[in-house]
Amino acid sequence: MDPLAVRPSTLQFGVSTPGGFTAGRELQDVADAAGRRPELVMAFEDFFAPPPVPAMAVVTYGGADPIVSWEPWCWTDDRSPAVMQSLRSGALDDYIYRWADEIGEWGRHAFIRLAHEFNGDWYPWTPAGGTAPPDYIAAWRHVHDIFTEKNVSNVDWIWAPSVGTGGILTDWYPGDEYVDVLGIDGYNWGTCLPSTAWLSPEQLFGAALDELRSIATDKPILVAEAGCAESGGSKADWIASFVDFLRRQPDVIGFVWFDHDKETDWRIESTPESASAMAEAMREMRLVP
Repeated sequence: MDPLAVRPSTLQFGVSTPGGFTAGRELQDVADAAGRRPELVMAFEDFFAPPPVPAMAVVTYGGADPIVSWEPWCWTDDRSPAVMQSLRSGALDDYIYRWADEIGEWGRHAFIRLAHEFNGDWYPWTPAGGTAPPDYIAAWRHVHDIFTEKNVSNVDWIWAPSVGTGGILTDWYPGDEYVDVLGIDGYNWGTCLPSTAWLSPEQLFGAALDELRSIATDKPILVAEAGCAESGGSKADWIASFVDFLRRQPDVIGFVWFDHDKETDWRIESTPESASAMAEAMREMRLVP
């Protein structure tokens, strides 16, 4: 698929909530808080899960495009450390073929974000988990090649590192023919942890966006995970600055807000002030393309 074909005319608003694609109440709460229904909805699936086509269909019925964060590990048993090696060897091809067949037969547009945040140290598909860049690239290409073999044309692939982890991203890049959208994940942790400080959106994302552009100059960019803590500054002001910052990036097509109360309360609706700030940013986006 032509990567430019996924560029919208305005910045797209996306969200991930704990309940995933079918969490109607959670998605409605976000829409109520932001004054706008999300155009992108992201959910997480482990590698051995069945293709979530019925749930993805719910998202498209509501007018949004689904983003599947397909994670090469297992949530229910101890297979996780071996998944990347098994992927490369072809031992898990049955799962990949099933995903390709069912998503391709469904036919509606979707994104797959495979093995995200590979440059961190918290997943088994990272160097800390024993995965080196050549192994990661080989696994990514193997999965993608099966979708190509099955003529699946309704999927765009998001390659999404994390900000601020060091290393050279280009070493992990599968290649232009294997990536449709460049993703980036970043969180303003504020003073939640002893090792973190309040960062502006430009401090958080600016260098990473420049690095992505140096890897592939003609790819659209999606902030695939974003969130802001409450401690250390004004979350409401940060949200306003964040949306304004992204609107000034002509190659950024949108963002996905991580609307979870997890390590801290990342949610848009964590306070009335934060919700109001996002709603005002959404109103300004409608007034000025």
